[in-house]
Order: sequence, then structure tokens, then C-alpha cells
Amino acid sequence: MPLNRRFRHVTRIGPVQVGTANDARGREKHTAACTAPRCGFSADYDSRAAAELAARTHRCPAR
Repeated sequence: MPLNRRFRHVTRIGPVQVGTANDARGREKHTAACTAPRCGFSADYDSRAAAELAARTHRCPAR
């Protein structure tokens, strides 16, 4: 079941957006998601630094 998240502190690193939201249990999660068409990369991380590192090192296969 999809979750409606309210993201805050959203930044963009290349084609990847990094945002912070609370999960269903109230814990803070950081998400990195690629906005390029047909890429499909997205992942949740416990720390903001990990999400930003994933955004910086992401190599989009859709190019």
C-alpha cells in the first residue's frame, strides 16, 4: 500500500532529488530518487549523508 509522505528539506543533486520525511512509525527517513525518465532509482536511508552520497554516486542507466 503506497504511503503519502510529506517531504521537507528537498534538494536536487544532478537528476536525483533527496528529501526527508517520517515513515509510518514516526522515524525520520531520507529518500533519494532519480527523476530521469525510465530510470526508476529510489532508496530510503537512515541518514541524510547516506542519501546524499547515493545521489552523488548514482549513474543513471537511462541516458
